[in-house]
Amino acid sequence: MSKIARLDASPLSPRELNSKVKELAKTNDKIIIEKPSSMHYLVSGFTDDAEIEFDGSVGYFAGTMLDKANLKVKGNAGWFVGDNMTGGEIIVEGGAGDGAGQGIYGGTLIVKKSAGARTGEIMKNGTIIIGGNSGFMTGIFMMGGRMIILGDIGEDAAESIIRGVIYVKGKISSLGKNAKIVDIDSEDKKELKEVLNKYDFYLKDSEYTQFKKIIPESNRPFYG
Repeated sequence: MSKIARLDASPLSPRELNSKVKELAKTNDKIIIEKPSSMHYLVSGFTDDAEIEFDGSVGYFAGTMLDKANLKVKGNAGWFVGDNMTGGEIIVEGGAGDGAGQGIYGGTLIVKKSAGARTGEIMKNGTIIIGGNSGFMTGIFMMGGRMIILGDIGEDAAESIIRGVIYVKGKISSLGKNAKIVDIDSEDKKELKEVLNKYDFYLKDSEYTQFKKIIPESNRPFYG
């Protein structure tokens, strides 16, 4: 039988809350954080294997430098959710601000609704899925990994992308430097279906033909 702990965030500072979460993770299978009230820096630098649920919205840098743990946000997330995470999983049931998944090295970030600008900036690896729209300069300086946008993507998408791929189901406002659009193939469709179904994004088979694939024109764009 799993052991669940509940933690009221309202009387605590971010530092106090993060310390308590680390202690609770040693003896509990799941931690439910109540009344997070959009507090910043929650579960930052957390490297233990744990299941953590926020019963509400979180502020800036939630799950920054996360590794191993699975986080669920039953609300919205502020700027830079999942910043520089190296592993684990973050699921945001609502929307997210700018810089979601900035610089991630691994793991999976899911935002069920829309995200702000510069999603996946300088990401190196891992997976980011945005269930709605993503703002301007999504994927700027992208160095690897996979991004899936189910809605529209803003201006200058994939600006100065070096490696990696961005799948976009909706409209692409404009591309940034070194980005180009190619058709998806049967392997891409299979990959998309597997990962989207895993996170409860169920599309009709015909909808997979709507995806466009953004990749780099060159892996050495700054060297002539």
